[in-house]
Amino acid sequence: MTYLTKPTLHHPTLVKNKAGYTRRDYEGKVSTLCAGCGHDSISAAFIQACWELDIQPHRVAKLSGIGCSSKTPDYFLGNSHGFNTVHGRMPSVLTGANLANRELIYLGVSGDGDSASIGIGQFAHVMRRGVNMTYIVENNGVYGLTKGQFSATADQGSKSKKGVANTDSPVDMVALALQLGATYVGRSFSGDKRQLVPLIKGALAHQGAAFLDVVSPCVAFNNHAGSTKSYDYVREHNEAVSRIDFITTRSEITVDYPEGEVVEVAQHDGSTLRLRKLHPEYDPTNRISAMNYIQEHHAKGEVVTGLLYVDPQPEDLHTHLNTAEMPFNRMGKKELCPGSAMLERINASLR
Repeated sequence: MTYLTKPTLHHPTLVKNKAGYTRRDYEGKVSTLCAGCGHDSISAAFIQACWELDIQPHRVAKLSGIGCSSKTPDYFLGNSHGFNTVHGRMPSVLTGANLANRELIYLGVSGDGDSASIGIGQFAHVMRRGVNMTYIVENNGVYGLTKGQFSATADQGSKSKKGVANTDSPVDMVALALQLGATYVGRSFSGDKRQLVPLIKGALAHQGAAFLDVVSPCVAFNNHAGSTKSYDYVREHNEAVSRIDFITTRSEITVDYPEGEVVEVAQHDGSTLRLRKLHPEYDPTNRISAMNYIQEHHAKGEVVTGLLYVDPQPEDLHTHLNTAEMPFNRMGKKELCPGSAMLERINASLR
């Protein structure tokens, strides 16, 4: 729980957007995450994206599960709606809220443990049903709240902080989202604000199931070999780190590089994360090509980032179900209980 609060008074010269809000109006409580955690950069990216989109904070509904990532909605859009669900159950609660009130902007915040392990079944269904939402996985490859055990996205052969090798194959959330029918799919790096903010803006504006996988370094535990979620392991340095539990204050990792190029990003422990941005000629409207492209570069040890796929004509759950235009939460008894004659028609149609 966060006890520290930010000042409510704003400087009169702060720039306002078209909706009449300053960037400060999109902030939340003070973060209690580890210094240097990539999750805080993602929160800052959401603040910037919503401010630039002129979104009214009270029109946003934030839902999350359990984990370091699921704490972050408390750190941005403090004047929006929010609900913290149980472990892995955020998608079903969000689906119900979306069906009741389609006029809100829905944001699902989760982690690799919350979505790729206990919640993978719910993740699958919210993607295939096309719920109109922005679903973001803050992906660090470990269970940070429970001292760094492997998550389902940890790479096979990578090592934990204690030196134990992971023998399981990883779950690629991006590939899974593409296969299940998500109509907006992207991947980014928490330290690349220049790329991440536009991806979030596109996802928020998308009318369908939008999914973003954001590689977000865990400065406390994700320092094992071969991890495509943060950085390549350097055995000598990692052995030194694994002997201490004290985490020093660290500066933010940031990158800025042209499209179509590979960059090697130095991490907190001195190891390296290789990132490749998509080429300008890459076609993000071809689902099959996107899946092949991701797998080809994964085999090379590269993390492909950018907008991987977008359906130019998406459909959401309300379109599939042909629901009423008026949100259910605004309907009265007359609309919700139309009488025995209508009930008989519905029953007849199911016989």
